[in-house]
Amino acid sequence: MSGKAALEKKIEHLRLIRDSPATAEKDLRRALQDKNGFFVSKAAALAGELHLTALTADLETAFERFLQDPVKTDPQCWAKIAIIKALRQWEHKDPQIFLSGLTHVQREPVWGGEADTAAPLRGSCAIALVQCQLTDLEILTHLTAGLADPEKTVRLDTASAIAALNSEMGVLLLRLKILLGDSEPEVMGQCFVSLLDLGQPEDIPFVARFLGRAHGEEIQAEAIAALAQAKAAPGLEVLQKAWKGPLSTVLRKTLILSLAGSPLPSSADFLLSVLDGESGEKAEWAIESLASSRYRGQVEERVRALVERRESEPRLREAFSKRFA
Repeated sequence: MSGKAALEKKIEHLRLIRDSPATAEKDLRRALQDKNGFFVSKAAALAGELHLTALTADLETAFERFLQDPVKTDPQCWAKIAIIKALRQWEHKDPQIFLSGLTHVQREPVWGGEADTAAPLRGSCAIALVQCQLTDLEILTHLTAGLADPEKTVRLDTASAIAALNSEMGVLLLRLKILLGDSEPEVMGQCFVSLLDLGQPEDIPFVARFLGRAHGEEIQAEAIAALAQAKAAPGLEVLQKAWKGPLSTVLRKTLILSLAGSPLPSSADFLLSVLDGESGEKAEWAIESLASSRYRGQVEERVRALVERRESEPRLREAFSKRFA
């Protein structure tokens, strides 16, 4: 039997384990001892799904095994990532395995050079660390390096983890990162969102600074999107003021469409005022945003009434029919 056929047979056996709860723990314990990282990733995922927490030690042992000669034993970090995800599902409290994964770098050959395949692993460990039995200061100390990680996904996950920790101390890390900047606007955007999620009133004017033209349109757009998600009313007030100021067409569209995700009822009132007071594409953006808003059901009839009053603008009726169908 070829290696590929043997692997497929073992994976098929895993599917049968799901239907045999009486022997699942025993069978998966054996599967986690396998040398094939891809197969162990499937076993770890199933263990997590079945919530077999008795296999915690087996998962940890397998993780340590795949740190040895990892490019050969666990390419793409398949097993290690699946193990961390299973432990996260169980809200595993011991930080040791997550700390180990947090610093793991795995450079593998790719076309034209090498790539670090452990970035998703480091990101998962950053998020998992938040649930561990450590002080906030200890967790943030370990997370600090993630904000400067060479891989974008790790920086994104680290910023999300800091918000999930929900500690005031995280504000300082996020502010420093934002002030230092990032080559990826998406990372700046996540830092804005994470900072505002921590709920400090003074952080809204801090993020609002990045609406200035000096920061470039991509960063401005990220700041707008973050402020649109803010739970505090001053975030929306900043955007309402910005709407009246000098914004490019791209940023105006970003502002209106981002408000579809606002948690504030007053955001729907503002979008309705835009629909009532603007024409052409600006009014169409407002319709699109309201249709995607959590307040869609509450405003549909008001949107319909505003559109029907605009007999000279058939495009608005078309937009309404399309978005509120």
